[in-house]
Amino acid sequence: MMSIEIYTTRTCPFCIRAKQLLDSKGVAYKDIDVGAEPSLRDAMTRRAKGKRTVPQIFVGSTHVGGCDDLYALERAGKLDPLLKGAA
Repeated sequence: MMSIEIYTTRTCPFCIRAKQLLDSKGVAYKDIDVGAEPSLRDAMTRRAKGKRTVPQIFVGSTHVGGCDDLYALERAGKLDPLLKGAA
C-alpha cells in the first residue's frame, strides 16, 4: 500500500469529502492541517507546484490534486490501482 498524505483545513467541505472517500476505501492517510501553520501551507504549495487550495492529495510520489481530481480517479476506475501502488 502506498503512503497517502492529504493537506487539509478543518472546515473545508472538499477536504471532508476527500477524506470520506479515502475512509470508504479503508486506507490510512496522514492528514496535514495547514490551517494553523503557515509553514505547512508553504511546504504544501511547493510540493503541489504552486497550488494553494486544499485539499492537496499525494499518493506516494504522485500528486493526485484536489477533491474533484480524487473523485475523477474513482469514477475512471483508477483510484484503487493507484492506492495499491499498481499505477
